[in-house]
Amino acid sequence: LGKCGGLKDFVHVGDFILPIAAIRAEGTSDSYYPPEVPALPSFQLQKAVSHTIVANSQKYHTGTIYTTNRRIWEHDDEFKEYLRRTRCIGIDMETATLFIASFANHIPHGALLLVSDVPMTPEGVKTGRSDSKVTRDWSAVHLDIGIESLSTIGVQGEQIKHFRY
Repeated sequence: LGKCGGLKDFVHVGDFILPIAAIRAEGTSDSYYPPEVPALPSFQLQKAVSHTIVANSQKYHTGTIYTTNRRIWEHDDEFKEYLRRTRCIGIDMETATLFIASFANHIPHGALLLVSDVPMTPEGVKTGRSDSKVTRDWSAVHLDIGIESLSTIGVQGEQIKHFRY
């Protein structure tokens, strides 16, 4: 569970994104595999999360997340144009690292991201105040979906290494 910035016009603060992949632009994942190796989630885990989201009457988007270690990029128009060309739905600093490190260690992995800002527009850049509001308004349902998904997998699905009640 984490937060991300929404990069598409149809993605809004408070939406959920279930990533189908992540672009590895953060550098850390290069310690595990060559850059050509894609950062992908475990399908069974993402499928279970998808079912839980729907069962909780929430909507979500799927797509690729751009993972970067770059700070203050929101004011760089050239980089923002590059992001548009990648066709990514969201941006964060962790998803690709999580996917690759978990894959390298044979740990089933996935992500459910909460859109905390829409940084492609100046008024959409995250602030302390806006982030607090997102946390207050959406973190409980975000956490509930994550816990329910893992609990369901633990009872009905395939075994997940390291998962304990």
